[in-house]
Amino acid sequence: MSIPSATADAMLGMLDAAQHADALTPGQIATLIDPRTVQTPALDLIDAELDRLLATPDGRLGISMPPQEGKTTRVVRDFVIRALERNPDTRVVAGAYNQSLANRNGLMIRRAISSVPQLGLAISRDNGSKHEWELEGHRGGVLSVGRGAGVDGRPADMIVIDDPVNRTEADSELARDDCWDWWTESLSARLAPGAPVVVIMTRWHEDDLIGRLVERDTHAGWRIVNIPAQCEDPATDPLGRQAGEYMISARRNRDGTPRTREQWESRKRTVGPRVWNAMYQGHPSPAEGGIFKRDWWKRWTRVPQLTGTFIQSWDLTFKGTDSSDFVVGQVWMRQGADFWLLDQVRGRWSFTETIEQIVDMSRRWPQATAKLIEDKANGPAVIDSLNKKLPGIIPVTPHESKVARANAVTPLCAAGNVHLPANSVASWADDAVEELAGFPNASHDDVVDALTQALNCLNGATAAFQRFHIG
Repeated sequence: MSIPSATADAMLGMLDAAQHADALTPGQIATLIDPRTVQTPALDLIDAELDRLLATPDGRLGISMPPQEGKTTRVVRDFVIRALERNPDTRVVAGAYNQSLANRNGLMIRRAISSVPQLGLAISRDNGSKHEWELEGHRGGVLSVGRGAGVDGRPADMIVIDDPVNRTEADSELARDDCWDWWTESLSARLAPGAPVVVIMTRWHEDDLIGRLVERDTHAGWRIVNIPAQCEDPATDPLGRQAGEYMISARRNRDGTPRTREQWESRKRTVGPRVWNAMYQGHPSPAEGGIFKRDWWKRWTRVPQLTGTFIQSWDLTFKGTDSSDFVVGQVWMRQGADFWLLDQVRGRWSFTETIEQIVDMSRRWPQATAKLIEDKANGPAVIDSLNKKLPGIIPVTPHESKVARANAVTPLCAAGNVHLPANSVASWADDAVEELAGFPNASHDDVVDALTQALNCLNGATAAFQRFHIG
């Protein structure tokens, strides 16, 4: 690969600066290899985490991030070169879900080293296969192995694992067990004292390698960095974004402009809520669901006859417009043994906007005279304000945990007595089902709280319901 002369001075400047520093950053190495590299805030964060990893004895790092945003190249190629540049005697084991991908990754590193002689690294002439090679004059190099491949007798001064399970295998417990055995019985046994490990993957299943490392390998001190495509909580967002803000993508349009918000939204609609939450947000949920199973819900496409008991159920937020939490309002109807979700609104609203939403819902559904509002968060202030405007405000004070309240209504759901709209008649319905399926591990539970509050009250399970005789 030839380097354009327009960038030569900048590259030489980076190399000169590196002589007075510890080494080039992975991002700087990426630019040396390919001057067209797009450095995004997400890749800046990954660079910082990788340098932290190298500086931490026995460091353990897991990174999840949306696909096609540069994480594999940055970690598998640029970080490995960074480690070899720092210490050419570093013996790296690079793993992937099969040998073909492992070979491709090993060849990618090898070609990059050969393309930038300014790094001062060279591949040994007598040891240069795709999957295994050493540096000229040093014992360091790369051994690339697919999942399940043995590494007996091969010491590892660093291990890099790239997507140990692919999409088609993600739901296979056998494949996940095979991956875990590969890590515990083979790879980890080859680690030298102080050796760092990094796992990068797109998450498809909550019981994947990162999930198991967090749950089972607790003594190792794994640091897990999840970079979601869209900010969920400004207080914890790794990129410091505002709620709902999308990441700056490393992918570019043909004219060089970054992916637009509209393009992100289109992608979100195309893949659907389950894939979006797992693949793009890093929050996989069980295929069948957690506490609430996906196949429990009856989905209606035609509005049922509006007769029975109607209520509104509201879950409020602790903050205003800058909150990561959502306000959720729902309208429910009970007919005999069945419960129907008829309407829902959801948004990040200020106190005043929340009042307006409740008033507006009450205009649309005058039948729902009982309005359940949890007597927490903004609840007391909202209740006090609405008592002067609307009849039927019912404060609800929960005395059990969210999980306990959810478990209390699961028999109704499992029996097929709970009816939710189909997405064809309510565009928010599939997102609601996905939040329910992910509970209690999903990033939000506002829909769950409103639903369990409504069902518990309509089923006569709360003092508020019995006191106001609304059923």
